[in-house]
Amino acid sequence: MATSELSTQLTTELTIELKERFKNIKLLVLDVDGVMTDGGLTIGDDGLEYKTFHAHDGLGMKLLKATGVELAIITGRTSNIVKQRAESTGVAHFYQGAADKLVAFNDLMAKSGLEASQCAFMGDDVVDLPPMLKCGLALAVPDSPALVLKHAHYVTNKAGGRGAVREVCELIMQAQGTFAGQMAQFLTQASISN
Repeated sequence: MATSELSTQLTTELTIELKERFKNIKLLVLDVDGVMTDGGLTIGDDGLEYKTFHAHDGLGMKLLKATGVELAIITGRTSNIVKQRAESTGVAHFYQGAADKLVAFNDLMAKSGLEASQCAFMGDDVVDLPPMLKCGLALAVPDSPALVLKHAHYVTNKAGGRGAVREVCELIMQAQGTFAGQMAQFLTQASISN
């Protein structure tokens, strides 16, 4: 299947209005627990917190950033591993220990110079609703509480920590016409090596 056919196939289920929302995104803001991870919190005997991230999500974030869409994290918890993940995936704006995510989101808007309508916020729980309700594209994962699902413009097919972030990154690239270009580099490498 050609890359352009794949891109078309993946976005056919979106409404015209939803495609426009994805097309206008200049900044993707992510929650961590339940979005970038499966929501489980593992605490070892050493008192340290451990998290598992999906490699597909990380590559999706890097590919999206390469198209000019910026990345941000707003999380209520504080963790060195999340800071390391943010740095390794090109996250430009990082807020942790954010008890009020709307305050962090408003600060992010002021610092980035973007309008809320140009931002997507991806969350999984009611604490994410204030920025979700303010942004241009509210995203949720399937196991979010009913109230979050009700207010999401789009609910991912993939679960949090299991490719949901990659799904969103690809949908943004598809809507903006950059998906095929990002995939071409891998197809070119494959044809050279054969």
